[in-house]
Amino acid sequence: MGKDLSFKDKKVITIGIVRELTGLSERQIRYYEERKLIFPERSAGGSRKFSFSDIELLMEIANKIEDGIQTHEIRKEMQREQKKQNQEEVRRKMIQGQLNAQFGIRKQ
Repeated sequence: MGKDLSFKDKKVITIGIVRELTGLSERQIRYYEERKLIFPERSAGGSRKFSFSDIELLMEIANKIEDGIQTHEIRKEMQREQKKQNQEEVRRKMIQGQLNAQFGIRKQ
């Protein structure tokens, strides 16, 4: 786990708490994990650990399922969104590199 994670991304919340916060059953949460929609970490004892970002994502998934969207469609949408974010990050880094080169700024 990265040392620079925001509190929203730290995987510290147990499945029981996630169940209480989301209203989803443990079975639903595990199903979303099986369908590769959510990726909890595992503790040394094998317990699932979730982040606040995971909880937000679970709520989005549950709402989409309630609206009749299939899990494979949700996964494809999530992959498209991730690809878009990756492309934006690459573009941002390229622009920053060009600015740094233009103004003679070097990474230290």
